[in-house]
Amino acid sequence: MIKLKLILLFTIIILTSGCTEFALLMSGSSIAISQNAYVKVYNGMDVLTIMATEKDIKNHIYDKGKKHIQTLTRIVND
Repeated sequence: MIKLKLILLFTIIILTSGCTEFALLMSGSSIAISQNAYVKVYNGMDVLTIMATEKDIKNHIYDKGKKHIQTLTRIVND
């Protein structure tokens, strides 16, 4: 029974690890193919943000969110 579970686990890991490269390839190409104006504006703003601050928009949002969560936990713990 344990051998069957291990074989199933390894099979799932092998199958899912093979899909990640394809998924990454497809996600990158979707941005290049997209003709949506919102995507173009976001990518342009992201490039300008990276040139000005050396961080992209997602990292700025992550840092601000992390700072707010730390502040809220400090308030709740006091």
